[in-house]
Amino acid sequence: MSVERLREAVERLATETDPPAEEARAVVGELLDALEAGIVRAALPEGPIWVAQSWVKRGILLAFRVGRNRSEHAGTSFHFRDRDTLPTWDPERAARDVRIVPGGTTIRRGAHLAPGVVVMPPAYVNVGAYVGAGSMIDSHALVGSCAQVGAGVHLSAAAQIGGVLEPIGALPVVIEDDAFIGGGCGVYEGTRVGRGAVLAPGVVLSRAVPLYDLSSGRIHRAGPDRPLEVPEGAVVVAGTRPAEGEFARAHGLQLGAALIVKYRDARTQAATALEEALR
Repeated sequence: MSVERLREAVERLATETDPPAEEARAVVGELLDALEAGIVRAALPEGPIWVAQSWVKRGILLAFRVGRNRSEHAGTSFHFRDRDTLPTWDPERAARDVRIVPGGTTIRRGAHLAPGVVVMPPAYVNVGAYVGAGSMIDSHALVGSCAQVGAGVHLSAAAQIGGVLEPIGALPVVIEDDAFIGGGCGVYEGTRVGRGAVLAPGVVLSRAVPLYDLSSGRIHRAGPDRPLEVPEGAVVVAGTRPAEGEFARAHGLQLGAALIVKYRDARTQAATALEEALR
C-alpha cells in the first residue's frame, strides 16, 4: 500500500466509532511496518520547521483501540501484558545492522532504528520514535512515543526524551543530527534541540523553561505555536534565576533555568566525540 493510500485508510478508520476490526488491524500493521522502516515518520522537517504528522498519531492511537490485551512471556525472566497490536520490536524482521546489548532493553513495535544504532541496557524506545543512523542510546535512557532523534546523536545515561501522542497536532521532541544529550537530561513538550547542540548533564528543557544565551544576551522561549528551540551548536548548562516576589527575595529562592554558555568549538567536539571502537 502506498503512503497516500495508507494515510487515507488510517484517516477513515480512525474517525469511525466502531471500525471493522480486521481491516483496522491490517492497516495498523502496515502503518507500524512503515514506521519501523522509516518510510513514514510522526514528524517531518519542512524547511526550517518541523511539522507533526497527525494522521500517523491517529494510526498509533487506532492500534490501541483495536488491539486486544495479551500476556507475553520470553522465558521465565521477561513478561508483560499489553495490546497485541503493539508487541516488542523484532530485530530479525527489521533486518538492520543495529546493536541492542542484552540487559533489559525494550524496543516497542513501530519504532525505527537506523543502521549503526547502539542501545545500551536497560533502555526503552517507544512506538513511533525515530532514531537516526549511528546514534547511541545509553543505559536508562528513554526515547518517548513519536520522538525524533537524528543521526550521530548521543543520548547519555538516564537521558529522558519526551514523547507525545495527544493532542494529535502537538509536535514531539526533536533532537537533530550530531547533538549530545548529557546524563540525566530531560527534554520535553516538543522542545527542538538543534544540530550539534550539547546539553550538559542535568539540563531540563520544556515549554516553561527559558533558555538564556549568555553570549548574545538573547532569551529563547517557547511560544503559543512554537516549541522551545536550542540553536545549532549551542552548549547548554543547568542554571538558576531569581524567583519573583517579596517572599522569594526574602528567602533567596531560585527557579531553574538553562544557560547557553558558548557555541560548539574544537574542544567541545573532542569532549563529546563518540568512540568508534564501541561500534
